Amino acid sequence: MTFYRSGLLLGLLVLATAVPLQAQQRIAFIDSDAILNRIPEYATIQQQIDRLASEWDSELEQLRLGVDDMFKDYQSRELLYTNEERRKKREEIMREEEEIERLRIRYFGPEGELFVEQDKLMRPLQERILEAVEEVATSEGYDYVFDRSGDFLFLYAREQNDIGEKVLEELGIDVESTQRGG
Repeated sequence: MTFYRSGLLLGLLVLATAVPLQAQQRIAFIDSDAILNRIPEYATIQQQIDRLASEWDSELEQLRLGVDDMFKDYQSRELLYTNEERRKKREEIMREEEEIERLRIRYFGPEGELFVEQDKLMRPLQERILEAVEEVATSEGYDYVFDRSGDFLFLYAREQNDIGEKVLEELGIDVESTQRGG
């Protein structure tokens, strides 16, 4: 019986040590912000988005100035208006303010035109990066690749596990000419 127990314990011990060796998984990470900033077309996309946002901001600012002028005009003539005219002028000013707010939401809201345009322009680039990450991860034998630039927080990450350079190479970016900070 003791031989049986010893054999069973030895077998369990071998299994217990073999499973962790087999279960080890390779993990790598990238910093997608760093990768994006080194891809030349990202700057072009960002400029297009910034230009569009600036145009819409200017349009909204012009409309706001128009409403401000309407309000100042109303204030300067308020005593000359009848009660009915005052009510109509105040309603007109409020309608204009509401229209500006609707336009602001249409342009800059969570599902607004700026978000849609940004998604349309960025999606192909994001898909190329994802394909490159998958290619590098597969060829290098990684089980998981995390992105440390978003909401996912790393308390510690070994730089040797950063496969960002390889992802850039997979994307056809000359890593030497686009060194960080340069």
